[in-house]
Amino acid sequence: MPLSGLIRALVVLAVLAVLPRPAVAQGLDAAPVAALPAPRLAFSEAEMRLAERVAAHPGLADFYGSNGLKPVFLGAGGAARRAALIEAVEQAASHGLSAGRYRPAVLRQLDRDGAGTVEAELRFARSFADWSHDVTGGILDPRRVEPGIKREVQRPRTGDLLRAFARAADPAAMLAGLPPQDPRYEALRQALARQSRLVAPADAPRVPEGLWREGISDPAVAALRVRLASVGFAAPATGSPLTFDAPLAQAVAAYQQAAGLPADGVAGPRTVARLNRGTGPEAEAILVALERMRWMAGHDLNARHVWVNLPEFNARIYENGQEVFETRVVIGKANREFETPEFSETMKYMVVNPRWNVPRSITVKECLPRLQANRHAVGHLDVVDGAGNVIPRDRIDFRKYTARTFPYRMRQKPSDDNALGQVKFMFPNPWNIYLHDTPTKHLFNQSSRAYSHGCIRVGRPVDLAHELLKGQVESPEAVFAKALKSGRETYLNLRPPVPVHLVYFTAFPDQTGQIRRFPDIYGRDALVHAALVKAGLDSAAGDE
Repeated sequence: MPLSGLIRALVVLAVLAVLPRPAVAQGLDAAPVAALPAPRLAFSEAEMRLAERVAAHPGLADFYGSNGLKPVFLGAGGAARRAALIEAVEQAASHGLSAGRYRPAVLRQLDRDGAGTVEAELRFARSFADWSHDVTGGILDPRRVEPGIKREVQRPRTGDLLRAFARAADPAAMLAGLPPQDPRYEALRQALARQSRLVAPADAPRVPEGLWREGISDPAVAALRVRLASVGFAAPATGSPLTFDAPLAQAVAAYQQAAGLPADGVAGPRTVARLNRGTGPEAEAILVALERMRWMAGHDLNARHVWVNLPEFNARIYENGQEVFETRVVIGKANREFETPEFSETMKYMVVNPRWNVPRSITVKECLPRLQANRHAVGHLDVVDGAGNVIPRDRIDFRKYTARTFPYRMRQKPSDDNALGQVKFMFPNPWNIYLHDTPTKHLFNQSSRAYSHGCIRVGRPVDLAHELLKGQVESPEAVFAKALKSGRETYLNLRPPVPVHLVYFTAFPDQTGQIRRFPDIYGRDALVHAALVKAGLDSAAGDE
């Protein structure tokens, strides 16, 4: 056999070696797949080409290997699947995604031509793989965007999704179920649609820079009137179209309210710039929020969970999609070293009367220099060796150590002024982040609350403890009070453990569906938005 033929055969065998397995794709009714028949010894030219083309894509190789290299998009049999996929990807912009990534125009042309070639099958399969990947877990890998984003996306396998799609009685309904079904995701989509309607058509006149208010007559007012009408805020002139009259002021105010600007009815620099540009910071924040919600799609957000939105400086408990508890929080300082990371974990227990094990960074950067100047400094902390024994300070020459060589830890006993207060809430993670009480209560009165070294201080810690203990003990208040009164460090396990999501949304719907805005305190949204723009441009730049 010629070398090229051998390579092609090996590729085909590699694809066929991806045997089907009984698996259920997350969120899909996926039945076990029957075992493959014995491998054939001969393949058609079309099968060979398909095998070669999908071999480099693990998800597609998985599917077509399990499917015996049979097409699912071609001919009359694949028409419903093609139509469903085209319809879905043409809605990409409503999800804040670049439609060009999924090649809807190419798909439509292939569909009109009858979609009878291997290349057509591959193009539809690739678009399906890209679309299902993006809407079930986001277009970006969050951990590559910014160091403070530690989130691991849980997304279903492409092969499992394509198997479910291939056997779906209603392909369109199957695709409609792929994006997050959380009502907050839909509220964000609706908000994005409202923002999109504020983009004027290309032939609408631009408004000259200036300050345009009621009573002014100028040709710029006529341009303002026309541009406002082009985005749905018409104000027929009561007299000359060049005169800024009361109806126009009302239209400007209505536009400003829709655009998230102060609704004063005056077309100043911000309003004019926004009207000329079309989109603003709110639209960008919503785009990022949609992507972040897709990162969360692998989590059951109807289950009971703790939700800490860092830019909001707030923590909540949700049950069955409804808020049952809320408290203010203090998060890490807006400093690379102290920023609170984003991730999801499981809260397993709380510690009443906790000792504070001072983080190594604080020990060597803040405590050690003070101890070197005065061995009696930071007297509320014990010096502890590796075995947990308290070492008398007069037995240590602190001046002989550096930050790298200092062999001791610092620890604070349970007390009224303990840095962790009365209770801490533990969800073990590599970054040693947890929620805890604090004696520094005045910070919760600040509007911006980024003051910690990374952990999350809770404004209502005892109430949070009571809420978390509900359902597992008859009287959460009595159980907590008994542990607190003992004065001893006491562990209270949570049964069952409670998921915790540390998230970062600068635009998010409240209980009424109204979008609320929060500051991008760590600058992460700007980086996510830039990455989304780049991903859209890169994917639209070329095919395959």
